[in-house]
Amino acid sequence: MEDQLPQHIAVIMDGNGRWAKERGLPRSQGHLAGVDAVRTLVRECRNRGIGYVTVYAFSKENWRRPEKEVSFLFELFLRFIREEMPELMAQDIRLDFIGDKRDLPFAVRQALDYALRKTASNRGMVFTLAISYSGREEILQAARRAIADGLRPEELDEATFRSYLYAPNTPDPDLVIRTSGEERLSNFLLFQSAYAEFYFSPVLWPDFGPEELNKALGSYAGRTRRFGRTSEQLHSATEGKCYE
Repeated sequence: MEDQLPQHIAVIMDGNGRWAKERGLPRSQGHLAGVDAVRTLVRECRNRGIGYVTVYAFSKENWRRPEKEVSFLFELFLRFIREEMPELMAQDIRLDFIGDKRDLPFAVRQALDYALRKTASNRGMVFTLAISYSGREEILQAARRAIADGLRPEELDEATFRSYLYAPNTPDPDLVIRTSGEERLSNFLLFQSAYAEFYFSPVLWPDFGPEELNKALGSYAGRTRRFGRTSEQLHSATEGKCYE
């Protein structure tokens, strides 16, 4: 039977601030440690042959944070994009982006656009940054574009609607991971996560390393994904099939 690895992992990275507070450090140090955890995640997933990784880096709601913290986060995004380019190219990883790019500072947009172009032909893995992202806003914008294109109600099926989303060619996440003990989606990939499996880790994001990833993957491997079907229907659908 085939190895039970998810094709697409999406991660809600939570707990940078609490990680820093527990250590008597400024929140900025928590965000720096969080970036290291992202690097580790991408490397580990690439080594395991996982094709898609999406991380929730900055939500629309995060704009309400103190201006100083927001400025630091975007400086961090800019540095991360620039510093990771050699590794992305060496590992054949394509960078992608979902969110409202209009919100981003000019320097970040410029660096991001360059990285998207530079890595566009890479095929080893797709690493997607969700920045200034809102699941509800994504759905609303897709509906508005469909209306603007003059689609009639009977023409708008699920496949057509999907084509108006931010990354229509990216498969839905098989596994959504959230750290820090919180158990909610927080407006992340609402349309795409309809049949995702969820794994909630008590570990704060900067401490989410290979061992914690193994726990999440082990939990996923032990589940039976039904997609609205019963276990009997699944057995019938797979009966007689051979998995390599």
